[in-house]
Amino acid sequence: MAELIAQGPQPDQRWRKHLPQDQEFVLGRQSAPWHVPWDPYMSRAHVRLRWDGRVLQVRRLPEATNPVFFQGQERDEFSVQVGEHFYIGQTRFTVRADRIQVIQELPEPLHEQTFTAQFLHQLPFRNAVARLDALSRLPQVLNTAAGEHDLAVRIVSHLLSALPGADAVALVQVVQPNSTQAQVEVIHWDCRYDAWPSLQPSRRLILEALRSGQSVLHIWNAEGSSGGAFTMAEGRDWAFCVPVVSEGETPWAFYVTGQSWSNPGTTSDPAELREDVKFTEIVAAMLGAIRRLQALQRRQATLAQFFPPAVLRVLQQRSAQEVLAPQKCQVSVLFCDLRGFSRTAEREAGDLMGLLRRVSRALGVMTRCILNTGGVIGDFHGDAAMGFWGWPLEQEDLVLRAARAALAIDREFRRAAAAQDHLLRDFRVGIGLATGTAVAGGIGTAEQLKVTVFGPVVNLASRLEGMTRLFHASVLMDEPTAQAIRSAGPELRCRRVACVQPYGMNEAVWVHELLPSEKELPHLTNDHLRWYEEALEEFVQGHWGRALELLHRVPPQDRVKDFLTRYILQRDRTPPENWNGVIVLESKS
Repeated sequence: MAELIAQGPQPDQRWRKHLPQDQEFVLGRQSAPWHVPWDPYMSRAHVRLRWDGRVLQVRRLPEATNPVFFQGQERDEFSVQVGEHFYIGQTRFTVRADRIQVIQELPEPLHEQTFTAQFLHQLPFRNAVARLDALSRLPQVLNTAAGEHDLAVRIVSHLLSALPGADAVALVQVVQPNSTQAQVEVIHWDCRYDAWPSLQPSRRLILEALRSGQSVLHIWNAEGSSGGAFTMAEGRDWAFCVPVVSEGETPWAFYVTGQSWSNPGTTSDPAELREDVKFTEIVAAMLGAIRRLQALQRRQATLAQFFPPAVLRVLQQRSAQEVLAPQKCQVSVLFCDLRGFSRTAEREAGDLMGLLRRVSRALGVMTRCILNTGGVIGDFHGDAAMGFWGWPLEQEDLVLRAARAALAIDREFRRAAAAQDHLLRDFRVGIGLATGTAVAGGIGTAEQLKVTVFGPVVNLASRLEGMTRLFHASVLMDEPTAQAIRSAGPELRCRRVACVQPYGMNEAVWVHELLPSEKELPHLTNDHLRWYEEALEEFVQGHWGRALELLHRVPPQDRVKDFLTRYILQRDRTPPENWNGVIVLESKS
C-alpha cells in the first residue's frame, strides 16, 4: 500500500493519505478530500492523479495557473515512483510505501507509568499559551472533516504538529479488545520525517492502556536493546498510549512515540512527557465526544426510519433499552402489499435499477403515511410494509390513526394511477387492519435495531391484506377496528363485507371495508353502502334471491359486491345445507 504525503512550509501544514489503486482523483486547493487549503499557489483543481500500484501518474490540469516541478524541472505530465516527490507552489508531495508492523512480543520496558485522570488534571502546563493555541485550532480541524477517515487524517496531523517531541503519532483501534484474539489495527499514522522507515506500535502497550482505561507510558533502554526490534523504529525508545473513550464503539487510542529524552538508562519521568500525555488526553476526550455525537446521530437517523417524531423525543429523554423494551399492549396493525409488482417486474426485467427505484418510491409512500400518523414501521417484506400504533407510547386514538394512514396510502396510489407519467402508475395496494393485544418491542442494539410485534392480531392483519385480492377491496379490517371507525364521524366510513373463516383458522371473523368520506368517493353513496349491508344480511339469513336484488342496486363501479354476487350465482342461488352465513376460504388469499 502506498501513501501520498503533503508537506507545506509550516509543520502543521501537512497530511498523509492512502493512494487508491486504479482510481483517478483531483488534487487542488479545494478538491476535497485531496485538498491543500494552506497553499495560495495551488489552483482549486491543479493536477489529476492515478496510482497504478507501481507509480503515481501526474497530469497538470488546463485550468491550473502555476507550474508543477518534478526532478527540478517544470513538467505537465510525469510518473512518480515510491520515494520520489514533486512540488506545487510551497508544498512538497512525496510518494511513500506504507509499512506497518504491530509488534506482538516485547521485553519488559525499562520504565512504565500509568497516569490517572486526577494526576493529569492537577498537572500544570509550563507553556500554556502554546498548548491553548493548539487546542483552539482543534475544533476547526474536527468540524471540517469530510468523513471518519478524513477525521483520522486531520487529527493525527494536528496532534503531531502540537507535540514537538514526538516523532510519530498513530490512531489505532482494537477489535475484540477483551478476548485473547484482540487485534490492533492502525487507522492512520504520520511521522515527522519522510525518511522514517515504518510504523511498529507495541501491541502490549496499546492493549494495556485500553483494558485499564488509562494512559500508559513505556520507556525502553535503546542502548541496551536492539533498537527497532523492540520499539517503533530504530533509535526510538519511548511511547505512550492514550485511550479514546466512546461507549458502544470500537475502542480507539492514540499511540505516540519519540526519541530518548535523557541519557540512556535513566528511569526518571520528564515533565515534557507528562505534559504531552495530558495534552493528548484532552484531544482524545474531544475526539471521544465527537464519536459519541456521531454515534448518536447515526442512531437517530436509524430510529427516524422507524419511529415518528413523538417517539424520537421520548428516546432522547430516556434510554433506548427502557423505551424499546418489549411489552404487552393494545395495538392496531397495518399490512400493506404492492399490487401489480409481478407483472411490472416481468415487463421491466431489463431495467432492474429502474424497477428498484419505483419499488423504493412505493415503500416510501407507505412509510411516510405510517410515520405521519404517529405509527411505527415494523418491518419490510420485499414489496410490502408493516406498521403499527399503540407502542411504545399509548395512543387512545390508535385505530383512527391507523385508518387515516391506510386511506392516505390508498389515496396516493389512486392519484398516481390517474397520472400517465407517474412512477407508481402501474401499482395498486392492498391493506389489512386489525386491532388487539400483542407483544411489541425492539430487539438488537442501537445500530442494529429490529422493531417487531407478535400476536394473533398481526397474523389477522396479514390475512386481511391477502383478502383484499379476493374481495377487490383496497382496505379491509376486523371487527374491533370497524367498531371504532363507526363512531369517528363522516370522515371515515366502513361496511361489513362478509363473515369468513380464513384458511388455516378455526374461528370465523367479520370482515369490514374501510372507505373515505362520501365527498371523496361520490360514486359510492351512503345509500349504496346501506343496500349492500342489507343484501349481506339477507345472504347470511339464506335469502339469496333477495340478496341479489339488493346487490343490483349497488353501482357496477363497486367491485366488492362482485364477490357475493358471484358466490351466489356459482351455487345456483341456493344456500347449502346447514348454512350458517360463514364463507369458508380455501386459500390464504
